[in-house]
Amino acid sequence: MQRYPGAQPPRSRKYLVRDRIFGIGDDYWIEDEHGQHAFLVDGKALRLRETFELKDPERRVLITIRKKMLALRDTMTIERDDAALATIRRKRLSLLRNHYRVELVDGTELDVSGKIMDREFAIEYDGELLAEISRRWLTVRDTYAVNVVRDDADPALLIAIAVCVIRLAERERGED
Repeated sequence: MQRYPGAQPPRSRKYLVRDRIFGIGDDYWIEDEHGQHAFLVDGKALRLRETFELKDPERRVLITIRKKMLALRDTMTIERDDAALATIRRKRLSLLRNHYRVELVDGTELDVSGKIMDREFAIEYDGELLAEISRRWLTVRDTYAVNVVRDDADPALLIAIAVCVIRLAERERGED
């Protein structure tokens, strides 16, 4: 799993995301563990479907997150440079409600499992941990951390996956 082209090495591997901030029209900075602006979340207003953009500190769009409108199961898509990058949905034959599959366009599959609503879950590739999402490291209320474990992993993509999985779990529970 590679970083996006031309990316500078991140200053941090842990990012702090405020909970319940992803509403249409909402803008919010995701900070690194040192309090520096790392990514800007831009909730696009006046769109027919739920859309968010994840931007770098210079406000260049890195990732676009969309709720897929016509799908049998709740699905979200992640795009980069106006091209599909990943599709996220709850795993079909899972006994666990909190198990999601991320299908990248290159055929790679990532697994997301854990206590999604508690913000305690992991993103894995072929059994190897890519990122941990947790509140346990923080004292700030309504905030969770995305701790990127692998050096070659794409922080923007992993943050986008975490956001999508949380949104899908909230929809499933009727907390929209």
